[in-house]
Amino acid sequence: MLEIIYQDEYLVAINKPHGLLVHQSPIARNAEEFALQLLRDQLQKHVWPVHRLDRKTSGLLLFALNKETDRLMQQQFMENKVQKKYLAVLRGHSPDELLIDYPLKKENGTLQDAITYFKTIARTEIPLAIGKHPTSRYALVEAQPQTGRMHQLRRHFAHIFHPIIGDRPHGCNKQNKFFKEHFQMESMLLHASYLNFKHPISQEDIHLKANLQPEFIRTLSFLNFNHQELEKLFGAHLFC
Repeated sequence: MLEIIYQDEYLVAINKPHGLLVHQSPIARNAEEFALQLLRDQLQKHVWPVHRLDRKTSGLLLFALNKETDRLMQQQFMENKVQKKYLAVLRGHSPDELLIDYPLKKENGTLQDAITYFKTIARTEIPLAIGKHPTSRYALVEAQPQTGRMHQLRRHFAHIFHPIIGDRPHGCNKQNKFFKEHFQMESMLLHASYLNFKHPISQEDIHLKANLQPEFIRTLSFLNFNHQELEKLFGAHLFC
């Protein structure tokens, strides 16, 4: 059963697990389960995904329960009227905060403006030698993309040389291989934690939060991030 965070007669939001595709895709023909199909069967009604999350990204995924709501919500996302926040674990000690203003290329080569603001929430250093250094450093950040480009967070963090752990195309191969072999971690440490938008029908402000997935919490533990300090910042709900 998918975890439902919010539901009314127009919208439903789930906490998508790592590794689950939103819908069928030609680039992952071996996948047998999809969030759209699972939620449709769970609710016994048609659903429309109003935005996307990568397969390896967990967290808040919003669906509409009719075509008109789908249209209205997609319009909000396209006009950047939806506030989104993500949590990510990065390689290295990232800056306290940074605005990344770095255009990204579409598949056809066209450049698109792309802006991401992030702040570093916690840092850790553990006695783990990967490559030439005797210790390994990591940072937990909260990121707010101001635009919605393909793989924007993944590409922006790689651009500043602090790639997301578990990101295969844009990340650090040595780190990813080590995490897979020694910690059996297949996930990418990127979680859609928060959505804020205007309800398309009632015009209410909707604020949604999604708990971290077990794999993410397990990783924070073995990387020696301080849970008590994180709970002071985020609240215990993210670690339930």
